[in-house]
Amino acid sequence: MNKEQIPLWDKIEAWKYPLLILVIGILLMLIPTAKKQEPAAPGTQEALAAVLSSTKGVGEAKVLLSEHGAVIVCAGAQNASVKLDIIRAVHAYTGFGSDKITILKLKN
Repeated sequence: MNKEQIPLWDKIEAWKYPLLILVIGILLMLIPTAKKQEPAAPGTQEALAAVLSSTKGVGEAKVLLSEHGAVIVCAGAQNASVKLDIIRAVHAYTGFGSDKITILKLKN
């Protein structure tokens, strides 16, 4: 039962291309791709709040922007079409996706 010893390089030689692709894939996954968003400039929140407040159905609106997302508090938040309009406007203005935009109802 004397098995012939195969050198390590010969074992790797048969798998060199799949291993190369694996290493390249791992390196590509390690490269950061997300662009860090800048905090909102002064006056940005007020400008967005003014635009949203003038939109039909929104009513009074207050805006809080950060590098992580946006919070909108407004009187018309219970209406689904108003919420959709707000999400579209905030997305167009900030670039945040709908998962980063929270809309809350303003208390009376």
